[in-house]
Amino acid sequence: MATKAPGADPPDTADLGELRSAASGCRGCDLHRDATQTVFGEGPREAEVMVVGEQPGDQEDRAGAPFVGPAGRLLDRALDEAGFDRRTIYVTNAVKHFKFQRDERGKRRIHKTPSKTEIVACRPWLRAELAAVHPELLIVLGATAAKTLLGDDFRITRSRGERIELPEFDTTAVATVHPSAVLRAPDRDEAYRAFVADLVAARGR
Repeated sequence: MATKAPGADPPDTADLGELRSAASGCRGCDLHRDATQTVFGEGPREAEVMVVGEQPGDQEDRAGAPFVGPAGRLLDRALDEAGFDRRTIYVTNAVKHFKFQRDERGKRRIHKTPSKTEIVACRPWLRAELAAVHPELLIVLGATAAKTLLGDDFRITRSRGERIELPEFDTTAVATVHPSAVLRAPDRDEAYRAFVADLVAARGR
């Protein structure tokens, strides 16, 4: 029988500080080998809203905090426009290490989509965060986070903005695009307006 890697499972605690400390030693997949550090979630334990993205990016990996790069700044602006108080929201990612490849010159670190194995390896940490925070509303950003929480068959293009009950976590989820997709959109203004509209709809629920 195969044994799990050291630190692959979170401790049995609802203390976010203990979970964050334990996650820093996770060796459940190979992503820790190249990443600078584990990027755990941040925000109040009593948060009524949790935002789940895909994985940390280059700036998040260096800073050790989620959503601090361009996509994070866009998310902050959109949440504010949608009527959320960003300070009261818990933000995290489905995968806690930055997966990347180097550019041709070996200087820039370019984002790579996490594999299913890496997503599955990190899922216990996200579940531990959900159990600790117990949010009333879960805002799911992008395909990786959606597949992690809503299943492999979920498609944002088909079901973005829809209310989805998650009895396992006693919460309601609403999925939309990741803010990085807004930044890459051919018509960024239109994509941003649609993103804010999804957040407004989520807040109304």
